[in-house]
Amino acid sequence: MINTDNAERATKRPRKMAREPNIEVTVPASPNRPSKANLVLDLLMRSEGATLDQLVAATGWLPHTTRAALTELKKKGHVVTSDKVDGAARVYRVVTA
Repeated sequence: MINTDNAERATKRPRKMAREPNIEVTVPASPNRPSKANLVLDLLMRSEGATLDQLVAATGWLPHTTRAALTELKKKGHVVTSDKVDGAARVYRVVTA
């Protein structure tokens, strides 16, 4: 004989349904604050250009990340040049047409 009192307690709770998706309107980044990629581009477009140390200090990125950003600028069609003067750091520039 089966005890029905225990059978009622042994049943599982009904499963909870997944939550409704939380649909919110996302506000884009403030137009007053440029992205770091735009900051790099602005530094490179200066007449004196920018060294890797200056780019790292301005963005807070590691040097290899900063070099990857230079590569991305090249992929986007910008002409990035680098000049090395004896005894000085390498200077990167974006050539404008």
